[in-house]
Amino acid sequence: MKTFRFILLLTLFIPIIGMSQTNKNEVKAASSNQIEAYYFHNTYRCITCKTVEAEAKADLQSLYGSQVTFKALNLEDDATKAIAKKLEVSGQTLLLVKGDQKINITNEGFLYARSNPVKFKMIIKEKVDKLLE
Repeated sequence: MKTFRFILLLTLFIPIIGMSQTNKNEVKAASSNQIEAYYFHNTYRCITCKTVEAEAKADLQSLYGSQVTFKALNLEDDATKAIAKKLEVSGQTLLLVKGDQKINITNEGFLYARSNPVKFKMIIKEKVDKLLE
């Protein structure tokens, strides 16, 4: 039993050590005229979490090209904490940002990214188009 606990603790701490070695990129908030999509996530993610990221990124690219940028940010990375604090994000979040405007589409992402990606794409288009007005 003690060996099992040791192995369990070891498997939990090895990824934490690896996270401290990750590349720390500065991330700046969106300028007032640029629309940016941020997907804040944790290190360990389920298939739905990964699908939300992949679908949102692909949808934004296909609909808007370089007009809307997409950034996936690990909340457990020290370099991400400043932008998460600035955008008032504390957990997994899919956020559209233009200047001071923020639209949170996390719920829609988790509801539709896997089960109805076409509907998710329509929601993204509707929300981004509002920011483009």
